[in-house]
Amino acid sequence: MTAESHRPARRGLMLILSSPSGAGKTTLTRNLKSENNLDLSISVTTRTRRPSEIDGVHYRFIDRGTFDAMRQHNDLLEWAEVHGNGYGTPRKEVEASLAAGRDVLFDIDWQGTQQIVKKARADVVTIFILPPSMAELRSRLVRRAEDAPDVIVKRLANARDEIARWSQYDYVIINDDLDAAYDAIKAILTAERLKRSRAVGLGDFVDQLLAEELA
Repeated sequence: MTAESHRPARRGLMLILSSPSGAGKTTLTRNLKSENNLDLSISVTTRTRRPSEIDGVHYRFIDRGTFDAMRQHNDLLEWAEVHGNGYGTPRKEVEASLAAGRDVLFDIDWQGTQQIVKKARADVVTIFILPPSMAELRSRLVRRAEDAPDVIVKRLANARDEIARWSQYDYVIINDDLDAAYDAIKAILTAERLKRSRAVGLGDFVDQLLAEELA
């Protein structure tokens, strides 16, 4: 029997994208859905659905009582309060994907990222998306036309606090070109999937390879 018949498997990883609102993480996350073996984690939120959003696709929109119950019963892998609204990641779906050997993609903020990193540092890859400038970030929020002016002001104020957390992430990408940012994330994902530490049974594979006798 050759080593080829016992190629090592790989542990699933959790790929986290964070950014201030308007920097492009949600668009990048949606584009990454087409990647093989990558499941998108759909967060729950208590905030009001925007006109362009679809329940169960962009978020699962729930009331505050349901959110608080999920948090109290430990049904959320992570949770945070952002702009006065609750956001969280349902635990069950993520654990099912990882158990099946699949990778999971997260679109969450720095608070949720810290919670997941503390629980599973070895299996987490974090990426922070920066806007090219604060002026461009404001322009994107205005062009999106989904928030009232006072909400945009609040998002910009919070963005400065979020951007200040950039050094807590494994990788940082400046999103001044959406296609280039997407290619950079794919390169990171490919490299992280090939890490020696993620291979299950690699030592046995090498032992079989070295023991293989050639005819």
